[in-house]
Amino acid sequence: CQMLSIKGINRTMGQEQQAGMKEKRMLEDLEMHLARRETEALLQEQPETGNQYLEDTLLRSYLKTHLPHKVLEEVHQDLERFGNRLLTEIQPLSWECELNPPVFQQYNAWGQRVDHIHTCPAWRRMKEISAEEGLIAEAYEKRYSNWSRLYQAVKLYLFSSSSGGFSCPLAMTDGAAKVIESLGIPGSLKNTFDRLTSRDPEKFWTSGQWMTERRGGSDVANGTETVARKQPDGTYRLYGFKWFTSAADSDVTLTLARIADAEGQCTQGSRGLSLFFLRVRDEEGKLNSIQVQRLKDKLGTRQMATAELWLQGARAELISAEGRGVAAISSMLNITRIHNVISAVASMRRMISLSRDYARKRVAFGKLLKDHPLHMQTIARMEVQVRGAFLLLMEVVRLLGLAETNLASEQEQLLLRLLIPVAKLYTGKQASAVAVEAMESFGGQGYMEDTGLPVTLRDTLVLSIWEGTTNILSLDVLRSLAKSQGQVMAVFLSTVQKKLELVSGTEELCPAVQRAREAIGSLRQFMAAAGSEQALTMELAARDFSYSLARIYTGRATTAITEPWNGLGALLMEHAARPDASSADVCAALRWCNQELCPVAVESGRGSYGAGAALQDSALVFGSS
Repeated sequence: CQMLSIKGINRTMGQEQQAGMKEKRMLEDLEMHLARRETEALLQEQPETGNQYLEDTLLRSYLKTHLPHKVLEEVHQDLERFGNRLLTEIQPLSWECELNPPVFQQYNAWGQRVDHIHTCPAWRRMKEISAEEGLIAEAYEKRYSNWSRLYQAVKLYLFSSSSGGFSCPLAMTDGAAKVIESLGIPGSLKNTFDRLTSRDPEKFWTSGQWMTERRGGSDVANGTETVARKQPDGTYRLYGFKWFTSAADSDVTLTLARIADAEGQCTQGSRGLSLFFLRVRDEEGKLNSIQVQRLKDKLGTRQMATAELWLQGARAELISAEGRGVAAISSMLNITRIHNVISAVASMRRMISLSRDYARKRVAFGKLLKDHPLHMQTIARMEVQVRGAFLLLMEVVRLLGLAETNLASEQEQLLLRLLIPVAKLYTGKQASAVAVEAMESFGGQGYMEDTGLPVTLRDTLVLSIWEGTTNILSLDVLRSLAKSQGQVMAVFLSTVQKKLELVSGTEELCPAVQRAREAIGSLRQFMAAAGSEQALTMELAARDFSYSLARIYTGRATTAITEPWNGLGALLMEHAARPDASSADVCAALRWCNQELCPVAVESGRGSYGAGAALQDSALVFGSS
């Protein structure tokens, strides 16, 4: 009413042309003030999450199904407590890490080179919390035998999206501890292992993983130029340039280098690579003959210091057999790839949880978003993705726990070798797709930096690149098949068949079971035909083949929107066949298996993998006629 009366006054005054300029300005200012006051009242409610553990019904149902009762009782209490700590303490620290990224100081005020990387108090507090919560220790204390690794993964899954990027140094720390453990924890590394797996914030160390150099990322065999020169005391001095070192503020690191002989010559290729351990700084805090060239200007993970480093005689210890560096560090890569899967699944769950809460609060076109069927369909499709990815993650860490406690059969060890690269490559692509789709569910707000949603998107996009790109890991899947002479594939198929037999009696799941069986038949036909083809055929098929494995195996475990959102069939069906399964569990399994579960067979039928297709690909890319 006030606004209308003011407008009426304005019109009257305008008609009579009697008001002075001063009075006009006063009335205009009053009108603007009242308009602003009305606008400021039109606020959107912020989407929020509560205790992540208590709100994650899939996680809790999985733990209830699989963990021994006594173990479940103990971890349930700890996870509920941890969920509250995430909400009240850790999430605010995460935002502080984003707002205060690391700063590199190369020189001090007097011109002396110091190469100091300044990190914020919140980042340093994350390190302390990681120790207090046993985020690395849990896997090595083995309090719950083979379930310890799975329990650790669950805590990391809850921690990841609130970690302010600290999940990355934890991945490398876990990997370094695994390498040292696999070497039998030599006496010279006992103190390091104890610190990497400590619960004491004063003692806890983090580790780096310095592999990437200027000439190559994944191609370490041909891209590693760093040279190691043996010293009279048996140690080595390392000389080289590390192009991309994540968490450069870590305490220690593992790195690859080539040992120079008496004439200064080095063996090339992977056979010339050895694995070294080194302290980043000495007892006084001075760098170990290392110079920091600069911090990387990255799209995401800005909370973490990633640097270019010159090794100018860094003192190091040889910890692998000479020339066996790649083999020695492989256990580290397996662990960091699993951590990558954890981060991917956690980011999907975070974005979907926020989207779901927003749908309950946001009104558009006269009703809540949750009452718009198309909007709910979009979120439901994303939910199917995260369910499949979560169950695939749990399967991998379950198998890892068995292997680490010497309880895994030979078949389970082979299956683990195959599923690690499959899970990493597939969930990395899933996470990017879900992050983009979920951002859209917030409309324009999803694009605003201060909502924190763009941070999640940026940090998610790296997950298909870190620890091996999709194509690199697809080729690794093929290597695992070739190295086992077909045993890996036989174990995969028999495992899926057994799981399908267990759920085939559940009437609601019959359509999904039939789809999965048809996909297995198509996969068998492709494998039989590919056996007589040239290597080029399998290389061109590698990505689609890996997607097919992920889709079929998970659907034993959900469904997709677009590539690669199809197929973790068996795991979803297994979960949906539980006596206390919910309607959502059944729906997820059915929707997953409604999609194309075996894209490699479809593309093979279209002639996508022959020599002619390779020539067409080149013509399309480079525009040749």
